[in-house]
Amino acid sequence: MASLDNADSQVYDSVKTYYGKVLASSKDLKTSACTAASRPPAKIMSIISQIPDAVTSKFYGCGNPIPLGIDGKDVLDLGSGSGRDCYIAAALVGANGSVTGIDMTDEQLETARENISEYADTLGYQPQMRFLTGYIEMIQEAGVPDESVDICISNCVVNLSPNKKLVLEGVYKALRAGGEFYFSDVYADSQLDEKVRTHDVLLGECIGGALFVDEFEDMAKNIGFATPHVLSATHIQIHDDELLQLVGQTKFYSITYRLFKPNHIPLDITADQQVAAVTYHGGIEGSEEKYVFDADNVFEKNVSAIVAVDTAALMAQSWVAGFFTFKSLAAQGTVAKQATPTAVLMQRAFEESMACGSSSSCCPPKSAESSGCCPPKKTESSGCCPPKKTESSGCCPPKKPTESSGCCPPKKPTESSGCSTLEVLNTDNDKKCC
Repeated sequence: MASLDNADSQVYDSVKTYYGKVLASSKDLKTSACTAASRPPAKIMSIISQIPDAVTSKFYGCGNPIPLGIDGKDVLDLGSGSGRDCYIAAALVGANGSVTGIDMTDEQLETARENISEYADTLGYQPQMRFLTGYIEMIQEAGVPDESVDICISNCVVNLSPNKKLVLEGVYKALRAGGEFYFSDVYADSQLDEKVRTHDVLLGECIGGALFVDEFEDMAKNIGFATPHVLSATHIQIHDDELLQLVGQTKFYSITYRLFKPNHIPLDITADQQVAAVTYHGGIEGSEEKYVFDADNVFEKNVSAIVAVDTAALMAQSWVAGFFTFKSLAAQGTVAKQATPTAVLMQRAFEESMACGSSSSCCPPKSAESSGCCPPKKTESSGCCPPKKTESSGCCPPKKPTESSGCCPPKKPTESSGCSTLEVLNTDNDKKCC
């Protein structure tokens, strides 16, 4: 892809104007799409509290697409914006890893670059962190070599691309075998009308470019990725009446996916055995006692879990393999839990969002000061909850959410839901957004 066609250029110009000129901070957003992140793990919350305010105040994202346990890895962030997720990743990969961000918006890149020195003083070392100017459909042209990345992340950006297939193809080339595209983005439960796909505000708010979820999963597999695994699904609410009329009955979701590039190495696990025993041995800071691989597979430390053989084989060939042991089992009546269809996860998220009654995001954008859910100051800085005093005054009440809190329904809080998000985070304390 040597150049952009006119239609693509118009989309890029619209997005650059929206993020570079229209939005001063995340307070200006008209939907929860770009702030629909639930509370990050405690380890990441701690890192966020150390990132310069100039970086966090211009953060727009719909999830927490940064895996733990990535010390020494090479990370690429598509659409890195002000750099917040890159700054988090830089702390997680340490001095021996590297982080590359790529973005097309000059104002955002300037913020990302000019705060590196201050952050290096906080970390105590100079991070191997760089920010490239370029398009996420053209990452090789921007300076990202093929097979140079262990983990690619992206936070609510792929939907902004007018050519998502090119984005996925570029990521696939950039990943090493066994590498992963671990990212959050916005998806629709049906095909979008042309008036939605070309609306400037809906494009900027990550709604207009949302792919039909089935179309996306088929596209990823056709490119060569293994079967997509869903980590979380969150229903997105639109707060502007005019925009609501435009989208009609279509529902939108923030979904965190894990897409692995197969690593065809010989394994003791064979498909004809159907199931495998997988044991997590710890070693991931922030997930010392359990590790959440996806919405269906949660591994307790030193406890053997029965897993579908294709999932076990995928894990055994990926960058997470070193934290696990794998053993094939003859079926003999042993049945692994079947993967929950993405459509079912989306429906659950929608039902939880409706029960929540306030917003699908962690902190609703309207009447936040009076809702009793979120503190009025600096809620945009963390993407979900401010780094300080979240136990007592942030997104979530510590005990027994009440009818009047405006945050969560008082009845039957469940392990699988955090207010309106179906997400189990890689953290030991199981603290959800609500």
